[in-house]
Amino acid sequence: MGQNNNVTEFVLLGFTQDPLGQKVLFVMFSLIYIVMMVGNLLIVATVIISPSLGSPMYFFLASLSFMDAVYSTAISPKLIVGLLRDTKTISFTACISQLFIEHLIGGVDIVILVAMAYDCYVAIRKPLHYLIVTNRRVCILFLVMAWAGGFVHALFQVLAVYKLPFCGPNIIDLFGCDIYPLLLLVCTDTYFIGLSVIGNNGAMCIVIFILLLFFYGIILRSLKNHSQEGRHKALSTCSSHITVAFLFLVPCIFMYVRPVSSFPVDKVITVFYTIVTPMLNPLIYTLRSSEMKNSVEKLLQKLLSPNRIRPSS
Repeated sequence: MGQNNNVTEFVLLGFTQDPLGQKVLFVMFSLIYIVMMVGNLLIVATVIISPSLGSPMYFFLASLSFMDAVYSTAISPKLIVGLLRDTKTISFTACISQLFIEHLIGGVDIVILVAMAYDCYVAIRKPLHYLIVTNRRVCILFLVMAWAGGFVHALFQVLAVYKLPFCGPNIIDLFGCDIYPLLLLVCTDTYFIGLSVIGNNGAMCIVIFILLLFFYGIILRSLKNHSQEGRHKALSTCSSHITVAFLFLVPCIFMYVRPVSSFPVDKVITVFYTIVTPMLNPLIYTLRSSEMKNSVEKLLQKLLSPNRIRPSS
């Protein structure tokens, strides 16, 4: 079936039609977006500049922070600008592009979360072999796998909807484009496509979530043999990883492990994992890691305080 040209753009309903509500949301989402960008880019800069953050864990953390910044940028600006406009539209091409970028970055993020869990596992279970097992080549290989996996995953989303006939309504009851809201507008039976989306998106989220729980379960069990200080440090690192994985994957499971449908709560869930979670990630990692916190503080001191020549005492 060829793509029907009756629909060249989609109307996004967004959150509310109330002008005051839109202004409040504009201020709120603008602040969240600014905090998210500053937080994530600060982590990327800190990891690049600080020699003490050369371990694979921080390499993956910087990669995740960069991905979060790109991921949120694919959605947030359109959402924020749309709150100031009476009619919120997005062209068919822009909608498909947003769908691709969103799922590409989401796919990359999920593989990075697995890499971080593996890194944590090796660091705690095999500390003597840590730098050999997770060397720079392995880290780059994980990143290449993440991009390849994310690309294939995103390409599936685009191919699933691009050639379908859009011949009826063009109103999306959301603030951006995603696979289910688009499938609801298709004027043909989407049952089997819906099943393939559950297999691709939902199953991936569930499998990765179970894999992470398994990894962290083994890690936590092995902490009995560590000293109290080592246990505290490992728990601190693992708890931040588990929190970030939970914040990303649970909404993902809710959104995609179901038939093609739309619920009112979808808007809140989508905002949570596209805007709020990328903002929280830098805070979670920085607050839970004293090494990261100290490096961020040093970088901020360098940036905020001009070079002064101190008088010799």
